[in-house]
Amino acid sequence: MVVMSAFYYQSFLNSRIPQTIKRKKKQHLSNSSSSYSSPIKLELSELEIRVCVNKTCRKQGSRETLEILSSLAPPHVSVISCGCLGKCGSGPNLVFLPQAVFVNHCATPARTAQVLATYMGRGNTDDASKNLAALALRKRAEEELEKGNLSEAEVLLSQAIDLKPSGGLHIIYTTRSSTRLAIGNNLGALEDAKEALALAPHHPQAYLCQGDAFLALEEFVAAENSYSIALQNDPSIRRSKSFKARVVNLQDKLTAANIRS
Repeated sequence: MVVMSAFYYQSFLNSRIPQTIKRKKKQHLSNSSSSYSSPIKLELSELEIRVCVNKTCRKQGSRETLEILSSLAPPHVSVISCGCLGKCGSGPNLVFLPQAVFVNHCATPARTAQVLATYMGRGNTDDASKNLAALALRKRAEEELEKGNLSEAEVLLSQAIDLKPSGGLHIIYTTRSSTRLAIGNNLGALEDAKEALALAPHHPQAYLCQGDAFLALEEFVAAENSYSIALQNDPSIRRSKSFKARVVNLQDKLTAANIRS
């Protein structure tokens, strides 16, 4: 018999669960601008990139820069939007914290990827081009998913993984996990979710994918635990329709399992 209270998950939707990852204190930026010829030497967990999305930079494409950085940054690097960083007209502008190193003119994917690679200490490698190639494959896979071409999407995602990009690999594994689950490859979906979590231990979407795979395999306790950790890492998902649907689906499967028992 499955020993779990069905009403437990309703508490996910009504109670507040404290976030396990403490939010960093704001850093004050210096007024000086530094060269970006050398990688930042600091603890990995401290690194944050802020991208100006104020009016002028936004017109110069900073939203696209923000999206590219979010897709290419390693899991330990936080990428967020911010207000004006000065030097309007020289953007899109961004700043690396906590050293407050400013970088201007990040208007193209190639420039953005190269700046990121330089700061990660990989400026003299093919890191930037490889990351962009993997991102392009993931975007093509997402287009195939929208068309319902699951097998084609899986092939493209596998090609992206084979490139072994230094950033965004956890996102690719997460996407392939959900793709494999839709195909019916439940064990493959679980394997990919675990690979994503090995790279990004606090990635909520990877925990959701892991929970979905466990649920498909009728491992209900493991599914519950995965959903719970996802919610702890990102309490905002409690309000999402997709998370509420997962709660209902789990409750239905628990009820059916208890009846069969």
